[in-house]
Amino acid sequence: MPVKTVLEAVREALFEEMRRDENVFVLGEDVGQRGGVFRATEGLQKEFGELRVLDTPLAESAIAGVAIGAAVRGMRPVAEFQFADFIHPAVEQIIDEAARFRYRSNNAFSCPVVFRAPYGGGVQGGMYHSQSVEAMFAMWPGLKVVTPSFPYDYKGLLKAAIRDNDPVVFLEHKKTYNFPSIKQEIPAGDYIVPLGKANVVKEGTKLSVFAYGMMLHQSLQAARTLEAEGTSVEVVDLRTLRPLDKETILNSVRKTGRAMIVHEANLFGGFGGEIAAIIAEEAFEWLDAPVRRVAGPDVPGMPFALPLEEEFMPNPAKIAQAMRQLAAY
Repeated sequence: MPVKTVLEAVREALFEEMRRDENVFVLGEDVGQRGGVFRATEGLQKEFGELRVLDTPLAESAIAGVAIGAAVRGMRPVAEFQFADFIHPAVEQIIDEAARFRYRSNNAFSCPVVFRAPYGGGVQGGMYHSQSVEAMFAMWPGLKVVTPSFPYDYKGLLKAAIRDNDPVVFLEHKKTYNFPSIKQEIPAGDYIVPLGKANVVKEGTKLSVFAYGMMLHQSLQAARTLEAEGTSVEVVDLRTLRPLDKETILNSVRKTGRAMIVHEANLFGGFGGEIAAIIAEEAFEWLDAPVRRVAGPDVPGMPFALPLEEEFMPNPAKIAQAMRQLAAY
């Protein structure tokens, strides 16, 4: 099987789905001739033309609104936002319209649209190109929120999202796009990864770590450090935040008795709090220690200066130290 980067996996999924279904089309800023700011849509306009790969104005609310209208009329749009930081003008459209079509129409209408957005820090993007917005969207019923970590899952989950009959916010951690160690063999043909299923990427017995995106890779590295020290760590890739795979989370905690959640968004109000609450409510009697969270600090934005950005970001050393403390509790 060919070895692919995350970026290549995303591009391959788009090509395959557009060839499979003529109702699939892509729209966004610079997605056409330029191929997107990260080149995720490179080559699409050449093959499918300007009517199926649309360059839009710099107007995120319009991108979302056009995509939603097309989806309600039977198309399957994939709307790209250059950075998750710029998605906020479209939030009203996404949560007030897309997320509620099925509910408010008593199941008469669906809204099969995918909103793609690169998120996350660690690339010296500063405070306007580094935000993690997953918790904001995961709180809204009617939306599905996908946060893959590996190339295989990026391709399979994106294809599943495009085929889904409800709106999906598909978040792609920009640091994973071409990260050398994240390359992976993926099938050249068609396959999907079902939404709403987590994946235990490393078995362990002493404590469970739940993460997604780039933080999944940082957590895996930290877990290998702990393994060398004699502490067995289980690492679970959530992959989808909404719907959330509670069964896999709870089964892991029941096995290890200790739980840690890692994400780079701010600690307060971050998605880790929801997982911690689920564990406290439904697995309390199995816990041998308090649930631990490792996350970004509560500052208004990601600093640009490299030393400050590194201070903000969770990394393998910080995660490993938190693992040691939890294991020793």
